[in-house]
Amino acid sequence: MSALDAKQQKRARFQRVFDTIRDELVEHMRSENMPQEAVEWYKRNLDYNVPGGKLNRGLSVVDSVEILRGRSLSDDEYFKSALLGWLIEFLQAFFLVSDDIMDASITRRSQPCYYRLEGVGNIAINDSFMLEGAIYHLLQKYFRSEPYYVHLLESFHETTYRTEMGQLVDLITAPEDHVDLARFSIQKHAFIVQYKTAYYSFYLSVALAMRVCGVPESYTLNGRTIEPYKVALSILLPLGEYFQIQDDFLDFHGTPEQIGKVGTDIVDNKCSWCINIALSVANPEQRKILDECYGRKDAEMEARVKALYEELGLPARYRAYEEEAYQRITTLINDIPEPEPGTDNGFLRREVFTSFLNKIYKRTK
Repeated sequence: MSALDAKQQKRARFQRVFDTIRDELVEHMRSENMPQEAVEWYKRNLDYNVPGGKLNRGLSVVDSVEILRGRSLSDDEYFKSALLGWLIEFLQAFFLVSDDIMDASITRRSQPCYYRLEGVGNIAINDSFMLEGAIYHLLQKYFRSEPYYVHLLESFHETTYRTEMGQLVDLITAPEDHVDLARFSIQKHAFIVQYKTAYYSFYLSVALAMRVCGVPESYTLNGRTIEPYKVALSILLPLGEYFQIQDDFLDFHGTPEQIGKVGTDIVDNKCSWCINIALSVANPEQRKILDECYGRKDAEMEARVKALYEELGLPARYRAYEEEAYQRITTLINDIPEPEPGTDNGFLRREVFTSFLNKIYKRTK
């Protein structure tokens, strides 16, 4: 079997778990005596918003559980791991539906943003709440009897709260109707990235897998006391920052066909890596162009900013950043002491993190 066939089979198996839980959620709506029109609306909400992305966050839970256990999973272990993966995809959908409304975005995953569908509009706000609510309904149904149930609840609640904190700082730092580049900084960008992206896109997948596999708060290995959740966070936050900086760069440098959406960071006055790097190296004349053109709903001004990004060498600066980030994160990973091969449960493994890093290194979409 080719690597492509294996990847497609892996995704298809994961997709079948979504089909199961979607049908269960729809049936639950029926059991609550929801009108048929509302049941059909809810099903469209699930189908339009939850699947369809790259699914890296969700698949990473399954991958991490397999790596931590050091073996193939039983059908029940696979289903529960995949279910937790899909709950991260539900969380992602909740964030994206609401984020697109706040940003007045046009496209998402190569299709119109959900709120822009005929007849949806602001109903999408409530639909986003229902996507979040489904997470806790399914956690209760499948994990309430597990000893780590409370840890799962806390992980989702804390991650959601931190993501919303990052969104708040993002929104008040860069409101679309008031452009003030003096409010931007690399430090503020790093905070927004860690809180808005890194916790839910990277740390949550691994933390859930660690809980399922019984990884304790601390253990001793090779004479070293390891606090695995702190170690995971120390690697996955910079990994998430690297991922978001890739996104920021692709928003400027990628095509809609390549990245699945129209890049809007410049016209939306986003506090992105690109503008912060440009501000740090621009001369007074170039800074004047940025002050005049950034965050304006004007295609010609957007083009001037993009041309200035090229003039300032942002593509080369990005490539240099990517190599530095890759080496720095690799060093952190290699510092994790490895358990003996075949050891099941209870220990971190470097492969959990290298699998993440290899998925995103030099990505173009």
